[in-house]
Amino acid sequence: MKEHERQAIINHYHACASCRHFGHDDRQGKQVPICRRLGYDTQPDWQFNCWDPKPRVKQAIHKKMGW
Repeated sequence: MKEHERQAIINHYHACASCRHFGHDDRQGKQVPICRRLGYDTQPDWQFNCWDPKPRVKQAIHKKMGW
């Protein structure tokens, strides 16, 4: 598999919602998405360079790459 193909697979999954640090805070009765590592409010489709995929996402990536 070529590097650009591997990168395309990773980019498909690279988002806050698939990161192990993604969570929600309860603020005044509302669920607010946050990055627990950075402490920032975020959105599920945003991307940060510190992305660390959840175990099930790692498995999906490895499966698509044929590892």
